Amino acid sequence: MIPTPDPTAYGTISEDATLTIRRSLPGPIERVWAYLTESQLRRQWLAAGEMSLLAGAPFRLTWRNDELTRPSGQRPAGFGEEHQMESQIIEADPPHRLVFTWSNSGQVSIELEARGDEVLLTLIHRRLPNRNTTLMVGAGWHAHLDILVARVSGAEPPPFWDGWTQLRQEYDRRVPA
Repeated sequence: MIPTPDPTAYGTISEDATLTIRRSLPGPIERVWAYLTESQLRRQWLAAGEMSLLAGAPFRLTWRNDELTRPSGQRPAGFGEEHQMESQIIEADPPHRLVFTWSNSGQVSIELEARGDEVLLTLIHRRLPNRNTTLMVGAGWHAHLDILVARVSGAEPPPFWDGWTQLRQEYDRRVPA
């Protein structure tokens, strides 16, 4: 059975080519921060890659989306087993704010706010260059953040690629042409 999508879980797109997605995660904030910044934890929901939390420090993200869930689902045509991207730290304020470049498609900031036993994560991806990138990035961040919520909550996430494919179609319906 496919769960009914939660409309509040979808990212919003503002006119200045900015995607904003929010998720509530179980705390403490330091544990969520570790999932953002430590390669071995980050590879469980997004991509591996050692990073130094100093402004200007370069780092490389390496995605192996087939390894995120078991089963991984059907990988769409055009996607390889591995993808790498060069990035650079812009700002790090542990355990509250991480800002970094996103290759040639903008800048990402992730803010964490402790709210009792929970942590509000707000991801903002700025300067998306075109609609296709917005659709890919929107579905990607949505799917990856859903896996992060599952991992931090101790739950088993559904197949990554099947979810991403469904989300890509939904973002295509939601993002204006």
